[in-house]
Formats: sequence, structure tokens, C-alpha cells
Amino acid sequence: MADDRVLIVDGAQHHKWTRETFEDLREGDFSALNITLAIWENATETLSEIGMWYRRFDEFSDLIMPVYTSEDIRAAFEAKKTGILFGFQNTSPIEDNIEFVAVFAKLGVRVMQLTYNTQNLIGCGCYEPNDSGLTYFGRDVISEMNRHGVIIDLSHTGERTSMDAIEASTQPVAITHANPLWWKDVQRNKSEDMMRALAENGGVMGLGTYPNLFAPDGTVEQFCDMVARTVDFMGIDHVGLGSDHNTGFLPDEKRYWARGRWSREVPKFMSAKGFHSPKWPAIDWPEWCEKPSGLRVIPNGLREHGFNNEEVTKIMGGNYLRLIDQVSSAAN
Repeated sequence: MADDRVLIVDGAQHHKWTRETFEDLREGDFSALNITLAIWENATETLSEIGMWYRRFDEFSDLIMPVYTSEDIRAAFEAKKTGILFGFQNTSPIEDNIEFVAVFAKLGVRVMQLTYNTQNLIGCGCYEPNDSGLTYFGRDVISEMNRHGVIIDLSHTGERTSMDAIEASTQPVAITHANPLWWKDVQRNKSEDMMRALAENGGVMGLGTYPNLFAPDGTVEQFCDMVARTVDFMGIDHVGLGSDHNTGFLPDEKRYWARGRWSREVPKFMSAKGFHSPKWPAIDWPEWCEKPSGLRVIPNGLREHGFNNEEVTKIMGGNYLRLIDQVSSAAN
């Protein structure tokens, strides 16, 4: 790697993990990823997945390592390994037990997304037609997450529930993988009101190359333009990377993400307003980032777009490190 390496943290990647995947991540020089332990899984299933990761840490120790703090991520950068940060895309693993927040935090979970598209015990997802906001249980869960240094993620969470969460949290929160609604008008993307509240809260928004949120044939120049416009709106300290890259999954596995246990079919809202291509769940990634390693061109793209080295460093990973430090320092 060249001497001008940039520490890269990706707010969301989810793959069928193989040696080839980890080698590609090293080619992309990722220092940390927020990976998905659970979408609809319960506590027992999630514990099993954590166990699988510790087997992977042994088997692929030349390529990956567990990370829990910003210092760990910097160590992964120096060791030229990819740090794995445990995260949830739903709060299903805590079931209805408030004590499980602490349990999973002590097992290394550092990010918990409150909802995945639909309503749960915490609040509403972004596809619910009526968002009733954060529940009493949700407020208690947020308090526990604050207490144990877990980052609150609002990527798939509904607007009112997200606003309630920002207000209820004593710490900054994150949107680890979504884009501005003005960039692409889909339900997963975020309004200006939401982005403004997130920035005022001190949080970070990870911008993605996922075609359904970005563009099926989007270029790195277009991605950098989206970053620039978001920085203009939110400020340089509140924008990061959240590619939402996923590879290796079979169609039935992707359909399970959409329907979970609560539906026998893929919900109609998942194909509403042209959100998905006719070939869904197949996704055509832009050629330049068909593999995660392709994202390594973003730092130079940002420089060519006018960002200086300090700004590139913040966007590519520094803002996440600051967020991790701030949330973890408040834990007791």
C-alpha cells in the first residue's frame, strides 16, 4: 500500500464470508466494517453467529481481527487487517428482555439498528404507513444502549421513530447506510429534517453505493458529488461511508431479509415505486464497485472533487472513530 493510505471504515457490509471475501476487503484496504450479525434472528441464533465469528477470527487471522474501540480500528489499520465491528440490523436479538442489551454489549456488539423496515417492540420501520414513534420499551432500550456504549443506528427506521430516538438518546446516533431523500426518492433514504437533526445531535450519516439507494449505473464522480452536497448540508464532521455492500447470497436468502418470519411472501412495499429492479433480488452494482475493493477509489475521487486530505480522512473513517469514542466514553 502507498504511504498516503487512508483509514477506511464502512458503516455497513454484509457478505457470505469466505477467504476470498476477506482478501477482497484487504485489497480495498478497509480498516473496519460494521457487519450484520442479525436481521430477524433471535437471541440464541445471534449468539451462534457470534460464535461463528470467533471461529473466523482464528481461521482468517492473517486478514481480519475483532475491533471494539477506535484504538482497535487504528491497530487494524497499522496491521493491514480488516477490523470486524459487530452490529445488528434489527433489535430482534434482544427479544423483549431489556437485560440482553448489556449481554450483547459485553459480547462486543457496538451497533444496534432499532428497526428493520417494519414495526417491532421498539418502534416503526421506514416502510410502515403509520409511524407511531418510539415505544416505552424503545426508550428504555435506548437508555441501556447509551449506558453500555452501543451506537444507535436509524438506517431502516421510520421518520418519527428516528426523531424520537435522537431526542431520547443522551449520545450521538448514526445512520450507518442511507442516502439523502433529495438524491433518490425512496423510503429508505432520509429527509432534510432527519439529516439536520442527526447533525445537530452530533451523529454520522454513512452514504451508500447500494444501487437501490444511489443509482444502478452511478459513477464514482456522482457518488463524490452526493458526498459534497451532503457535507454542505450537514457539515464535514457528520458524513461517512456506508456502502451497504452485500455479496454471495442466494435469492431465497435475500427474500428472507424482506419477509422474515412475519410474512410468507415478499411484502408488496419492497417493490413499490420502482424501488427494485425487475430482476430483484438480483442487484446490478456499478462496475467500478462491483466488489467492495472497488470502493478504494473513493478517497482520490473526493480529492479530485475538492476535498483536502483532512476532510477525506474524516469522511472515510475519522468521523466514525469520533462517534465510537464519544459513545463509548459515556458508558458506565
